[in-house]
Amino acid sequence: MSDDQEKLEEQVEKEARRLEQAEQERSTVLAQTAYVGVLGLLFVLPVIGGAYLGSWIDGLFEGYSMRWTMSLIFLGIVIGAVNVYYFIRE
Repeated sequence: MSDDQEKLEEQVEKEARRLEQAEQERSTVLAQTAYVGVLGLLFVLPVIGGAYLGSWIDGLFEGYSMRWTMSLIFLGIVIGAVNVYYFIRE
């Protein structure tokens, strides 16, 4: 019976250590919110930058054109998606 009791004590201690480690590694709501916010900025900022730069370039030429604006918005979407991919991968 002593052997069974030692095995039980080892299992209980192992489970207690596992629970303590899980509690310490649990991320908070604030940390998760910050993570999602960073992901949003990594995606949105290149799109806004592309729209602003494209609008400025289109304004330099005569006539109504949105060619540069649309092209650079699309490029911003691609760059933003790549940013988010690499950020999540790490």
